[in-house]
Amino acid sequence: MTLIPHSHRPVIEEAIEWALLHGFSLKAVPGAAIHCAFSLAPTLIEQARFDSLKQAAPVFGKLIHGVSEDYEFLTQSMAAIAGADAFFAQLVALYQQIHSQPALRLPLLFMRSDFMDDSGLGPRIIEFNGIAAGMGPFGQRAHELHRYLQQKAPEVFRHWSPADQLQLIDNPAIAQLSAALASAAFRIHGEFNDSEQPLFIMVVQEHEDNVFDQHLLEEGIEALGVRTVRRTFRQLHEQLKSGDNGRLLLEGYGGVDCIYLRAGYQHTDYLAHDLIESACCETLIQTRAFMERHRVAINATVGQQLATCKRVQMILTTMEASELTRFGLSQDEAELAKIYLGDMRPVTEESVSWFRSQESGDWVLKNQGEGGGHCVFDQDIQPRLESLQPEEYSAWAVMRRLRPAHRPRPALLVRKGEPMIVDDLISELGIFTVHVGGEPATDENGYAGYLIRSKPATVAEGGVHSGMGAADSLASYDAPDERDNIV
Repeated sequence: MTLIPHSHRPVIEEAIEWALLHGFSLKAVPGAAIHCAFSLAPTLIEQARFDSLKQAAPVFGKLIHGVSEDYEFLTQSMAAIAGADAFFAQLVALYQQIHSQPALRLPLLFMRSDFMDDSGLGPRIIEFNGIAAGMGPFGQRAHELHRYLQQKAPEVFRHWSPADQLQLIDNPAIAQLSAALASAAFRIHGEFNDSEQPLFIMVVQEHEDNVFDQHLLEEGIEALGVRTVRRTFRQLHEQLKSGDNGRLLLEGYGGVDCIYLRAGYQHTDYLAHDLIESACCETLIQTRAFMERHRVAINATVGQQLATCKRVQMILTTMEASELTRFGLSQDEAELAKIYLGDMRPVTEESVSWFRSQESGDWVLKNQGEGGGHCVFDQDIQPRLESLQPEEYSAWAVMRRLRPAHRPRPALLVRKGEPMIVDDLISELGIFTVHVGGEPATDENGYAGYLIRSKPATVAEGGVHSGMGAADSLASYDAPDERDNIV
C-alpha cells in the first residue's frame, strides 16, 4: 500500500492555503469557502497530441455555430424530442419563436469541448458544453498551483508526478476568455453612442456555490475596462428594458453589451414561486427570447444550447464528413471533426432489442441533461432502457464507453482538506473556444485554454463541482524514456 510520507503533509497544507488565497475555491456556507478539489501533480500528455486537440477544438466551435444558426436542420433534428423531454420541448418552441422574426443578437459561442483519450481509439468527444461552460479559470489555477509546487517543493511534486521530468503546459484561460468576452462587449458598445463603459451581465443561479470561478472571470473582464454585474433570471425579468435601435437596457446601468449565461440549462433556473403562470417557468424563460430580440452579444443563444445537446451530437456522429460541410466547414475541417466524433446511437425499439446482446460495460446511456447525474452505466442500462416508453426514446442515446489508460504512478488528490492516494487516476480534457458571429475570437484561432478533471477510474461521475473529480493540469514529457508513461 502506498503511504503519504509524513514530510509531504506540510506541502499539502500549503497547497490548500494557496488554493484558498487565490480563489481556487467553492463557497461552503455564507461567509466561508473550501478549496476546490485538486491533484497535487499534473497529467501527462504527448505534446503533439495536445497540439492536435487544440487544432480540432476550434473546428467544433465553428461546427456548432453553423448548427445553431441552421434553423431547418435544428428544428427537424429536435422535432422528435417534443414528447420526450419537457424542458427541451420548451426550448425548441422558444427557438422557433425567436426566429419567427429577425434576431438582433450577436451569437457569442463560449464553448467547452470535452474529450476523453481512449487507450485504443485515441481521443474522442464526450460532449459539447455550450451553456454555462465554466471552470476555465479553475483550469488555469490548477496549472498555476502545479507550477508553484514544482518550484516550491520540487521533491514532493516529483514524487506524485507521472514522470520524473516533465514540462508544464501553459493554460491562459482567464486571459483568453476575458479578452474574447470583453472584445465582444466593446464590439456591441461601438455600435451605439453610449458614454459609459461597456456592460457585461453574468446570469447566475440563486445561492450558487461555484462563485469563485465566476468571479475570477469577472475580474479579468473588468481589468479590460468592462463593467460586470450578476443577475438571476428573476431579477432580469423585472430589470431588462428595450431602448432605441434595438438597445437592451438594464435598470440602473443603461445599455447592455454582452451576456454570459451561467444558468438556464435546467427548469429550476426559471422557477419563480411568486409568479402566476399557465405553464411552469414560462415567464422567466421568455426573458431569453427578450434578450435575443436585442442587439447584444450573448452566450448561450437558445440555438447554441440546442446545438450542443446530446441528441444533436448523436445526429452529427452519424453524418458523413461531406454532410457536415452544410454548417460552414471545409471538407478538410469536416474530416478532422469526424476523427474525434465518437460512436453514438439513438434509442429506438430496435436498438433496445439490439442492446440485450451487448456487453453493458461497453456503453453509456445518456439523456439530455447538463452537468452530473445524467448518465447510466453498466448493469443499470438495460433496466432503464426497458422501462422507457416509446415516446421517451428520443430523449436518450447510447454512447460507446471510452476507457482511458490510468496514470502509471499513484496520484494524490486533495478534497475537503484531506489527501487521498489514487492508483487508477484517469483524466478528461475540456478545451475552451470562443467564436463571435462564427469567427474565432482569440489570437489562437478561437482556442482559449483548457480544463483537466481527473478521477479514480472506478468513479462514474467525474465533475469537479458535482462529482468526484479534481481539477488538474497538463504536462508534456521532457525526456525520451518517459514516453511509455503517457496517459
